[in-house]
Amino acid sequence: MRIAVTGAAGSLGRRVVQLLADRADVNVVAMTRRKLPAEAIPPQVEVAVADYADPPALRAALKGVDTLVFVSSDGPDARVLLHHRNVVAAVAAERVGHVAALSSVDADMASPFCYAVVNRLTEDLLLASGVPCSFARASLYIEFFQAWLTEARATGQLRLPAADGRISLVAREDVARALAALAVGEPTGGHHDITGPESVDLAGIASIAAEAWETPVAYVDIPADTYCAETAATGLGPWWIYAFSSMFASVREQRWDRVRNDYTQLTGRSPIALRDVLSAAHG
Repeated sequence: MRIAVTGAAGSLGRRVVQLLADRADVNVVAMTRRKLPAEAIPPQVEVAVADYADPPALRAALKGVDTLVFVSSDGPDARVLLHHRNVVAAVAAERVGHVAALSSVDADMASPFCYAVVNRLTEDLLLASGVPCSFARASLYIEFFQAWLTEARATGQLRLPAADGRISLVAREDVARALAALAVGEPTGGHHDITGPESVDLAGIASIAAEAWETPVAYVDIPADTYCAETAATGLGPWWIYAFSSMFASVREQRWDRVRNDYTQLTGRSPIALRDVLSAAHG
């Protein structure tokens, strides 16, 4: 089986490549936007340079591919959606037999979160293409959320506009394993919610961090405009301020309050808990 992986230079895509490269029955194509150092990719893996914005390069990289693991592009939502349209068009043109696509638990046109809309539109594009698909709808990553927790570790306060919203934070490793499992299986034609083992509000997340790090951390719910002002003062660009604030708006609507056993069904493993990741970081 020949499996290509987009975004292979990123943390998630690179891990999917590693997991698939360990299988004797899989030939892996690592699709990247730019040429990588030889040591960045397992030696048995083929590398194809194909930017999401380059349709001919995408088609060339997908020739003879049985399955594509489609890891999302990044940046402003309009650009991401354009990139995803290019990938779907290339997949359809090259008659790829199966796409295992990354999506999100919140994949909904009615969501305030900009990427929830992009993810739903991408799912719809793939389904409309007629290519057999499987969707890994991931919750928010522990590693992504750690940026705010690390700041809170230093200040003692987790200052975010999440109200009483609950999140089932998931480890990036678990998302990679879920995508790899979907890639080597038959298309399911549906979505699989890849979540952490528990859904916790921000006060609970702060408490877990405080216990794991043996450091006082308290959640402080702040208004969205206060969050935007404080974040702008750090020098973060306007797009990301908007993206993050729209994400917390979706958290306030309880769109990430979901715990499913799809990951265990796909992999036979238990999902990694937030406290375990933070305890390992502390150690």
